[in-house]
Amino acid sequence: MEPNVTDGEIGPDLLEGWALDYLGRYSSSAENLRRVLRRRVSRRAPQAVPAARPLIEALVTRYQASGLLDDAAYAAAQVHSLHRRGESMRAMRARLTAKGVSGAVVADAVSGLGAASADPDLAAACAFARRRRLGPFRRAAADPVRELRAFARAGFSRRIAEAVLACADTAAVEALMQEETD
Repeated sequence: MEPNVTDGEIGPDLLEGWALDYLGRYSSSAENLRRVLRRRVSRRAPQAVPAARPLIEALVTRYQASGLLDDAAYAAAQVHSLHRRGESMRAMRARLTAKGVSGAVVADAVSGLGAASADPDLAAACAFARRRRLGPFRRAAADPVRELRAFARAGFSRRIAEAVLACADTAAVEALMQEETD
């Protein structure tokens, strides 16, 4: 039996165990950890949700003070990871906002990415095309409408999508990225 659990009672030791287990597997924002813990409590003991809220808040506050939870570091790491994967700036902002990161922290993380290259969306679009095998990375016959739709769903502008799709081969994509940084 887990500690502090008797007839649906949720105690601080149990919450801390859940939080550390979650943070051991995933990086998280403070608000996302709150949501995860509330969801665990509501699944385990729905009647204990009101009593658990102050315990969860105290735990999250303590983790923020100790540096275990740092929304700015979380946002910066997520932005760099998502950018390498080929996520658009728009998609990155939406994903971080959905995880409960404040708008100011998201703006700082995204602006840090903008300082690294002239057009971070173009670099991400090239990575997206490589990962999805679109444009110059495709193996089959071209379907430009389908490819433009894929870029649009990913949050890229038409200008950027057309620039990447206009490249004849991978060397042209590299030249396009080099041209933007110069």
